[in-house]
Amino acid sequence: MTSRRVLLTGAAGQIGALLRAGLPASGWSLRCFDVADMGPGRDGEDRIRGDVTDFEAVLAASTGTDAVVHMGGLASEAPYEDIRRVNIDGTYNVLEAARQAGVGRVVLASSNHAVGFTPRADCVPVDTRPRPDTFYGVSKVAGEALGSLYADRYGLDVVCLRIGTQRPTPVDPRHLSTWLSDADTVGLVDAALSAPSPGFAVVYGISANTRGWWDLEPGRAIGYHPVDDAEAYAAEVGDGADPFHAFLGGEFAGPDFDIGAIR
Repeated sequence: MTSRRVLLTGAAGQIGALLRAGLPASGWSLRCFDVADMGPGRDGEDRIRGDVTDFEAVLAASTGTDAVVHMGGLASEAPYEDIRRVNIDGTYNVLEAARQAGVGRVVLASSNHAVGFTPRADCVPVDTRPRPDTFYGVSKVAGEALGSLYADRYGLDVVCLRIGTQRPTPVDPRHLSTWLSDADTVGLVDAALSAPSPGFAVVYGISANTRGWWDLEPGRAIGYHPVDDAEAYAAEVGDGADPFHAFLGGEFAGPDFDIGAIR
């Protein structure tokens, strides 16, 4: 890529804040977009207040950029109508706006919950069949499918990041397998933006965890080389029992996320 102008949706969120702080050091110039208050501006960034459900706003924000990092949307389970409107339709808006604006690359925030009902294993490949554990997980499967369509039909480079547990440190035993550190979050997105001609790619977004369940080789193939390992926190986190240990999605595969529990 010859230019470094990136539209970042979800710029007010947890991961958005990390990327706003970290990506400029790698030479990316950010145009930040969110429906929520993004707080104080940072040097060199543009900010646009807008909603991913508003196609014209997304199109206007995309115009003049070379890539989109789509982190906007609902970050956990919600009623299906909200998930569809924000996460599925919002992702369609981002991809279609990119196509119309001539943006060459889109990085999509997917999730491990796209395969949350998959039985746990030592190394789950990215081509395991979709087994979402929630409507939220369904929205990530749909987002990956939309990304595949736009890559195949319109030639966009689309990289889908199946993000694990993104937080500063692990706090429970599951996180020893699913953790994505702050530094590795920035490195993952930088790699997805920098990889030459990735076409369509799905990669797992976790750190180099000794107990990790997911295959990191597709990420390494696009230049993602995680440096952190949740094992450094194993002594303080402990090995408490996980009642939903059989599934990759953990508690998301349990009854607390039944339809009746989220309305």
